[in-house]
Amino acid sequence: MIPRERIRNFSIIAHIDHGKSTLADRLLGITGALTQREERQQFLDKMDIERERGITIKAQAVRLEYKHSDGLEYMINLVDTPGHVDFGYEVSRSLAACDGALLVVDASQGVEAQTLANVYLAVENDLEIIPVLNKIDLPAAEPERVAEEIEQGIGLDTTGIKHISAKSGLGVDELLASLVDRLPAPGGDPDAPLRALIFDSWYDPYRGVVLLVRVVDGSLAAGDDIFLKYTEGRYNVLEVGAYTPHHTKLDRLNTGEIGLVICGIKTLRDAKVGDTLCAAKEASELEPLSGFQEVKPMVFAGIFPVDAADYSELGESLEKLALNDASITWEVENSSALGMGYRCGFLGLLHMEIVQERLEREFDLDLITTAPTVVYKLRHPDGHIDLLDNPAKFPTERRRETVVLEPFIKAEIHVPNDYVGTVMKICQERRGVQKEMRYLSQDRVTLSYDLPMSEVVFDFFDVLKSNTKGYASMDYELADFREADLVRLDLLVNGETVDALSIITHRDNSYYRGRALCKKMKAELPRHQFAVAVQSAIGNKIIARETIPALRKDVTAKCYGGDISRKRKLLEKQKKGKKRMKAVGNVQIPQSAFLNILKAD
Repeated sequence: MIPRERIRNFSIIAHIDHGKSTLADRLLGITGALTQREERQQFLDKMDIERERGITIKAQAVRLEYKHSDGLEYMINLVDTPGHVDFGYEVSRSLAACDGALLVVDASQGVEAQTLANVYLAVENDLEIIPVLNKIDLPAAEPERVAEEIEQGIGLDTTGIKHISAKSGLGVDELLASLVDRLPAPGGDPDAPLRALIFDSWYDPYRGVVLLVRVVDGSLAAGDDIFLKYTEGRYNVLEVGAYTPHHTKLDRLNTGEIGLVICGIKTLRDAKVGDTLCAAKEASELEPLSGFQEVKPMVFAGIFPVDAADYSELGESLEKLALNDASITWEVENSSALGMGYRCGFLGLLHMEIVQERLEREFDLDLITTAPTVVYKLRHPDGHIDLLDNPAKFPTERRRETVVLEPFIKAEIHVPNDYVGTVMKICQERRGVQKEMRYLSQDRVTLSYDLPMSEVVFDFFDVLKSNTKGYASMDYELADFREADLVRLDLLVNGETVDALSIITHRDNSYYRGRALCKKMKAELPRHQFAVAVQSAIGNKIIARETIPALRKDVTAKCYGGDISRKRKLLEKQKKGKKRMKAVGNVQIPQSAFLNILKAD
């Protein structure tokens, strides 16, 4: 048994693609956790989608044993975290279970947006932060410039900062020894009653819910009776263990250790991430742990099954996925165009995309996702405020005193000096308000903007990346809600509103959005025996229109040329028939049209 003084719990934080997972792989190799045959890139990234995209989505905890130069054995609990802003919730949960953080910065790219965001999370959790420069062997590496950026932009002392290459292993041995020397041992009272923080959980079809915990006080062993403070559930511990990085059964989890607990929880909602697990006998006397701040969803979209029979299966799949990703919210939604489905809340656009892909892959579902929208506020004259997370709830007619408020984000955009003008133009086109501009170094600039979130959730990231050749990076947080002239833009096909394609937009942009939506729908709809009008409307006012012409019989085929009066007579007869058909006709919108239009948005 390794004493608490020789336990080190730390997390690796960095901007996306700065080498977190590669460094984690290298640490697994150095400590002998993997055999040569088991070694592979991104070992801790378990999901196929993570490996394909080259990003970390789920934080992973692994226990390593390390023999220091002082001859003593140390236990290292390593948590590899995501780098993208949309998965900041995963990072915050991981940091709550750690005592220190290793900040990895790419020596060729320098300090990026999520670098700062993750550092602020670590500071809030009062962690010891150790900066390190990675990719030092690249020809473009500029360690002196980047070290200066870390000092000026973040405020960390870079004296004696370690230079490593996670890919080649250069300097990683010295870094590991330095971590053991500099990181603090976990606190807590081994003689106190059990208290442990649940910072992650997932569903195992054979074992039920698996809890990942950090033991703060006391100890935990199989056979113990436990109590969950938030859900008030009592359970008997069936097994405790850890990932080393393989599932390893243990006799006991002691104070300061990170491990997994299996206690036969079958109901998914009974395991609340952030809950306090404590000893059942002293449960009433123990104070719950502070846990961590829960993040509210910022982007909403409807998810519908292509086959209506899959509706109940989609609900079960969302429940299982939500246990693995606690930041998803959902409620039942009924659409006249798409049938029964769910209105889901996400942390961002990438998060929405990943959730949809995981539902399709892991649960074998065919899905349609509606256009993303954000949550608005409707302030009535009496001061009462309603939340609007669905365009269908937006009132087309409202009293003059009723005010619509839209969410604004505070965006920090890191960009090379050459692209500052381009980024400013993009932000101004999206109704952005510049707040600050500061130079991190001679070549790197940070722009602070207040931006309407509704302008960001469509294609802002794509436009920003493509116009800066991929060099710009962005981090954001919700700032406040501000009054805006917003309208609901409806799409009408043959006079009928297609509710799944309704969007809330600023009045100044409504004409362009409406015209673009009509053109997309015209391109997707098949032609009918009668002319079909595709219109965009704000309330009762039509602002854009496209007409899909009717399929027409060749009248000359019947009269073999003939004179013009004969042709006119036949055309008039055909027109009357089409008029009757249109009065009772129903325009069928194929599912592919929804998929293509919503994907284009």
